[in-house]
Amino acid sequence: MTPPNQSRSPTQPSNPGETEVGLPATSMVDESIRLITDNAQRIMTWDYTRDRDQLVTLYNKAMSSQWNSVTDLDWQIDVDPERLVSEQPSGSMHLMTAACKIPGSPLATWGDKERIECSIELFKATLSQFMHGEQGAMLTAAKIVETVPWIDAKYYASTQTMDEARHTEVFAKYLYEKLGDAYPMNPFLDAQIMALLEDSRWDIAYLGMQIVIESLALAAFGDMLRRTNEPLLKKLLRYVMADEARHVAFGIISLGEYYEDLSEAELKDRQEFMIENTLRSQSRATTPEVWERMGVKVDEVVPFLQQAAREQNVHPSAQFQRGFFAKLVPNTRRLGLLDANNGYLRKAWQEAGLMEFEFADDTASEYDSYDAVAQDRAAS
Repeated sequence: MTPPNQSRSPTQPSNPGETEVGLPATSMVDESIRLITDNAQRIMTWDYTRDRDQLVTLYNKAMSSQWNSVTDLDWQIDVDPERLVSEQPSGSMHLMTAACKIPGSPLATWGDKERIECSIELFKATLSQFMHGEQGAMLTAAKIVETVPWIDAKYYASTQTMDEARHTEVFAKYLYEKLGDAYPMNPFLDAQIMALLEDSRWDIAYLGMQIVIESLALAAFGDMLRRTNEPLLKKLLRYVMADEARHVAFGIISLGEYYEDLSEAELKDRQEFMIENTLRSQSRATTPEVWERMGVKVDEVVPFLQQAAREQNVHPSAQFQRGFFAKLVPNTRRLGLLDANNGYLRKAWQEAGLMEFEFADDTASEYDSYDAVAQDRAAS
């Protein structure tokens, strides 16, 4: 028992079964809690000079573009999950229908009922990763607030932390109120985000989240926005994308300044990071939980889905991939990472056929065009 008037050290466990933060030891923690060790130093600055004009402009834009998840979205809209997935052009329904017709397919006995049910589950799995990713972005933005040395960047990252909290909230609300439940975080996304939260270098949190994952999110949200006609989801996605475009611009502006002073060796490390997270990490979620719920093994069904895609001459993620790299490549060019170390990253991406996007519009130049919040307010 702690003696009267004597406080316990914040790093001293109250008992052997408790962690430094007062939670039970890892083996005892509820499965809904994940403990993360962050190795980054926190930075407090006494320099309050507002001398980074682009960040000041971005911060002012972020404040004026805040939206309310309760009043700006109409949660009274009725969502029919079956209609939602059935009306999506070139969605999972079409691919499963083709896979059902291939001899030996584990889906051969499936009718419309099973295909619709599976499409709903796949849709829920996708939205679940959006939700988990947004919580990861919230934690990463909070880390940036604590670790970035510039006051203007701290101010903006604080607005982003609020944005990501709102995004996590609305995806969770849509999943649980409109679709029923959610799926766990997939291992690929989990590994990406945990690496950013555990890294001691503050700029890696920027590079991984603001440049890679947020560009990925813009492409994924845009792809879903094109496919859906459901009004609540459409507005939700438009508003989330408005915020995400600003976040990518934030990363470009901040890292562009910081990378001007890094050594070739330090830049090479960042280039390797980009290659690792774009070319070498080809694995994506195959959502085995969905297929298990449907009574099918994922390794048995995937070859038939791939064959169906080849026979129909479609690539289910082609538009999404193009959208991702069409933003990632020009954004990376703005950071100066393409040509450092004699074009090390440029050569790798050239071999992968990605340099066609080099001179596409970067997000720092066009984030205003995403501002659906301002557009809707002006229209009303």
